[in-house]
Amino acid sequence: MAMEAAAAALQVQPPLGTPSPREATLDDETRALVVPDFADLPPSPPSAVEANFARYFIADFLNPGHDQYVYRHPNGLCVVGLAPAHIAFKEGGITAVDFNVGKSDRSEMKVTGKRKRNAPYLQENSALCKVCVNDKSFIVRCCVKGSLLEINDRLIKQPDLLNNAADREGYIAIFQPKPADWLKIKDKFLSYEEYKNLRGVC
Repeated sequence: MAMEAAAAALQVQPPLGTPSPREATLDDETRALVVPDFADLPPSPPSAVEANFARYFIADFLNPGHDQYVYRHPNGLCVVGLAPAHIAFKEGGITAVDFNVGKSDRSEMKVTGKRKRNAPYLQENSALCKVCVNDKSFIVRCCVKGSLLEINDRLIKQPDLLNNAADREGYIAIFQPKPADWLKIKDKFLSYEEYKNLRGVC
């Protein structure tokens, strides 16, 4: 009896490739979103960074080999970090991160409330931190003009995050540029593909 019921259920199923009644009522554009062409799907799903951020890069920022990234979220916030070809990675890997640069220690800033009180407004070339590789150190710059909302203080105790996950847990800081300021500096950056073609890594 169970076999007969299963056979009957199979007989009422539409052939493969036939749109369901719901799909048949959709316009072509909506159908493409709901039922994508499998041939167009990437071999693997995009990472959280790829899915949520526009990725920009800057090569040789103020000094040769000082490559950095700026990942911009649709809400306007920018995440700043070290690009894959940064000179520090070529010197053997980062062993320490120091947010005490010049007259200010970025790790001591206290940003509070929705209005982000006490957030310092920094310039593109302002020093953000130092990354150390054995007996050498490299200054990391802000790259964007805006309010410094957060530094990744985990890097102080876990500098190896930069070596293993610089574009994720190893980010350095988060900024909030003014829209007008972002538009002024945006054209200075390279796209992901341009940077990949320039350096051969990403």
